[in-house]
Amino acid sequence: MYAIYSIRDVVGVPPAKFKENKTEVITEILRAQYEGLIDKDIGVIISIINVRDVGAGTVLPMDGSAYHDVTFDTITYKPELKEVIEAEVTELTAFGAFVRLGPLDGLLHVSQIMDEYMSFDPKAQGFIGKESTKSLKMGDIVRARVVTASLKGTVADTKIALTMRQPNLGKIEWIEAEKKGEGKKTTAKKKKGGDE
Repeated sequence: MYAIYSIRDVVGVPPAKFKENKTEVITEILRAQYEGLIDKDIGVIISIINVRDVGAGTVLPMDGSAYHDVTFDTITYKPELKEVIEAEVTELTAFGAFVRLGPLDGLLHVSQIMDEYMSFDPKAQGFIGKESTKSLKMGDIVRARVVTASLKGTVADTKIALTMRQPNLGKIEWIEAEKKGEGKKTTAKKKKGGDE
């Protein structure tokens, strides 16, 4: 989920930047320090969007920089448990598909793509369903649900697990086909008694 957070901090402006626009310099420093940072409470800081309330600078002895109390707004992204997302498949491996969630990637394990057995075809660079022959390839848009999210200090250490094994989830083409009555409905029939 995307959100806007206000943060307060103290920013040091080096003496070489004193003649430049103070707000622009502070914005540049904040972007270098905060953008891409992951906080477990607010998520990934995507962008600094508004620097406001810049206090008067304080110069410390033997330092030379002017330190300003600053309040600024950020745009953040934090995947929430049970959140439904629509995103693009950006990478395929034998164990699953990586899906781009804004600034992060989530893993759609092969066992969570659909209810039937899926095999990875390295030549075709995709997953193929054993019974339905449905396929999942790079660039496909999928609708999935976040089932676990472990935000760590870096993007590489962050782990997000997804599933498409629930009603109205899957590759967008599969969902549209089911709405039109073209999709496989065996799960629903079994629940009704399997008369067909």
